[in-house]
Formats: sequence, C-alpha cells, structure tokens
Amino acid sequence: QVQLVESGGGLVQAGGSLRLSCTASGRTLSTYAMGWFRQAPGKEREFVAGIRSSGGSTVYADSVKGRFTISRDNAKSTVFLQMNSLKPEDTAVYYCASKSSYTASSWPVGGMGYWGKGTLVTVSS
Repeated sequence: QVQLVESGGGLVQAGGSLRLSCTASGRTLSTYAMGWFRQAPGKEREFVAGIRSSGGSTVYADSVKGRFTISRDNAKSTVFLQMNSLKPEDTAVYYCASKSSYTASSWPVGGMGYWGKGTLVTVSS
C-alpha cells in the first residue's frame, strides 16, 4: 500500500505562484510514474501533468503547458508541481496519483492507482 499526501495549496492572486508537494509513505514512489490531476467545482477531474518514474520524461495538459512544471525526488518519495502565472481558472482541488507505467498520451483518471486526498488551490482575480 502507498499513502499519498498532498500539501502546498492555498490562496494566491492571479499571476502568482505555488508549489505543491506529494509525499508517499508505506512504499517508495521510485517505481511509479506519477501524475497531478485537478477537479474544479462542478467539473470532472482532469489530468494536469505526468512524470516518468525516473523523472526523465514529462507530459502536460495544454492548459498548463509553459506555466506548470512537474518534478520528483525519488530519494524523498516526493513529487512536486511548480505552478507559475496562475489564473483564476486554475482554481481546483489538486490530486497526485500513481501510475504503473509512463505514457506520453494517455493519463485517464480510471487508469491511475493510488490517490491522495487533494489540496485546494484558489486563485483570485
């Protein structure tokens, strides 16, 4: 079993930055690809960013490309999401999740393994 805990959410003004963390316990994250997802009020959960187990490859949703950066520190079993130039439409609960293998094109919600409980990001205009 892997327990994932997200942190780093909060209230920020448009144009600001936040760094989210996802820390695992129970088992190392080093063998899993990892993804960040988000769910805005009244909307479905959507993919934001993904990273290979080694950290060597990343993929992003078009809506965040160029503004968000996913990274990981396997020694600390932690995955990060650096979010810059935040917009009000980025407001959502952000979740991290594990995946058995990395793909460049397919990160369905139903294809993920372990999930954290999420951290709320609110961007004010």
